[in-house]
Amino acid sequence: METKNKQFYGNRLRILRQFHGLSLAELGDAVGTTRQYIQKLEVDPYSSAPTDLTIDAFAHILNVESSFFFEPLHEEVQEEECHFRKAKTTPVNIKTRARSYGTMFANVLQLLNKHIAFPKLNTVIENPPAPEHLHREDIERIAEKSRIVWGVFLDAPIDNVTRTLENAGCIVATFEGVSEKVDAFSFIRSRAVIVSNTDKGNTGRMRFDRAHEGGHIVLHRGVEAGDPVLDEQANQFASAFLLPRGAFLREFPPSYRLNWVKMLQMARRWGVSLHALVRRAYDLRLIDAVQYRYAHVYMNKHLKIDDFLAVAPPEEHPEVLHRSVDLLREKKGIFVRDIAKLLHVKPAILENFGIREETESSKITSFLAKKSLRVS
Repeated sequence: METKNKQFYGNRLRILRQFHGLSLAELGDAVGTTRQYIQKLEVDPYSSAPTDLTIDAFAHILNVESSFFFEPLHEEVQEEECHFRKAKTTPVNIKTRARSYGTMFANVLQLLNKHIAFPKLNTVIENPPAPEHLHREDIERIAEKSRIVWGVFLDAPIDNVTRTLENAGCIVATFEGVSEKVDAFSFIRSRAVIVSNTDKGNTGRMRFDRAHEGGHIVLHRGVEAGDPVLDEQANQFASAFLLPRGAFLREFPPSYRLNWVKMLQMARRWGVSLHALVRRAYDLRLIDAVQYRYAHVYMNKHLKIDDFLAVAPPEEHPEVLHRSVDLLREKKGIFVRDIAKLLHVKPAILENFGIREETESSKITSFLAKKSLRVS
């Protein structure tokens, strides 16, 4: 590619390097240069433009076309807008890499938005209270309202949390290879995006993680991320959303001695982990602090992996993103390789978002996939 008189965008190199989890030194070694030179290109590419050979080397190593570096970077996800599940314990470098995934994915969505009419985001409440004015009772009521507005019965288990969020206009995705230390995160750009880790092996926890990020979208739009209070409020939302107060108070077995048989049955029925069920009982004062502590000791010592697997709900797969790719192929003859070309990347980049030429959703016949998307 002839790059003379074209502007090289160093922030695109930075995002792509972080996306692949490479340090400055590692990328420098891979292309036969120094970490200092890579850093200079990322921060101040005007002072020392890379040669065509160096650009081709970057493109080869980072799975993009050379032309990738010569367009302005749009939709970069910033730290203050990205809500992380368990933000306090997520390492900074892992957050940085996750945000680079978010940035790359936001550009994919920007392209898809030109062709696909996604469901409109339904945020339940137009102007949520400031976090310092949000109390537990407020969150309980907002979670109940979310169920009603999003078409879920107020006192019944949610059959599919992922589909419910997608029906509400969220794009739910799974990013492959970010880190096992990331449970979930979310951000809002042209679309509300929820990302969760599928490597945890706990489907009940995954449902909770996605409901937690849904809580951020409902409660914390426009609020700078990072405050532990926001994380706790999102936990309260997820708990109230998955286990509505009225039904929980009626169903939780009343007894000083915890009835583990009934609690396991209840966890299975509501599609939550046993830990989430116990926490909800404690928050609603159905068990006291001593019982709550004993419950965790009991689960750790006496319950086996098979006990937890027995109550695990079926795995939920995001549908909207994959169905949109299928629609582009079916209605417009635009294949994954064409999407990659338009984005100046190799198809391998899109595979990190679960976007492949043949997607599992080709077999999905859900109401959502059939009715909520259309080609524009």
